[in-house]
Amino acid sequence: MSLVLGHVPEGATTVEEVVRHRLVEGVGGLRGSVEAALPTVAFVVVWTTSKNLTAALVASAGIVLVTLAVRLVQRQTPRYALSSLFAVGIAAFFALRTGRAQDAFLPGILYSCALLAVSLLSVVTRWPMVGFIVGAAHPEDPLAWRGHPGIVRLCQRLTLVLSAMYAIRVAVMLPTYFADRVGWLGVEKIVLGWPLYLLAVATMGAVLLRGRTPLDPEDLPTDLPTDLPTDGARPSGSTDPA
Repeated sequence: MSLVLGHVPEGATTVEEVVRHRLVEGVGGLRGSVEAALPTVAFVVVWTTSKNLTAALVASAGIVLVTLAVRLVQRQTPRYALSSLFAVGIAAFFALRTGRAQDAFLPGILYSCALLAVSLLSVVTRWPMVGFIVGAAHPEDPLAWRGHPGIVRLCQRLTLVLSAMYAIRVAVMLPTYFADRVGWLGVEKIVLGWPLYLLAVATMGAVLLRGRTPLDPEDLPTDLPTDLPTDGARPSGSTDPA
């Protein structure tokens, strides 16, 4: 157990390796992303073919309930299905209140606007959002990452990647919303959902692979030497092979 970063994965010698491990722990799989996209597909298909807002919302909710039931039968976490159910409920409230199908997408657009503002503010105040993802994997002390300047700087860079993702969603979907293009809103929500998130994760992965911020000695497991090389230099006392 380390003093600052919590559990350090075996063999990790850089901050980037630790953060990469934590992000992998906190990211859901492909099935969760499909479960999140299916309600949107159902909504757009039913609305496009029938122009019936209520039927489209019922179809979307039905898909969510089916995925939730499958999760429960398989004794798997219903987290993604419950998140989709909550999102569909909010979308239905907005759409039924105004009677406009495009308003079903307004909560998601507003949510992206809020995340964009919060993520940028978190970078400026040096409490980057990604840091809380790192901390979530260390429930014994979820704010331990704040004690390591290297972790804070790295998480700031990674959070800016998320900010760019939120900005793209708002910049693309908001004009489509004002243009009343319901079908295109559905397409954009799907494309700018999991696929864009995968691109953001790949970008963060590139940042993590390039970085070489050394761990502090107190972050290394107690059964490993603390004079590990950080820039390709040999440990003290080593000799060239004969």
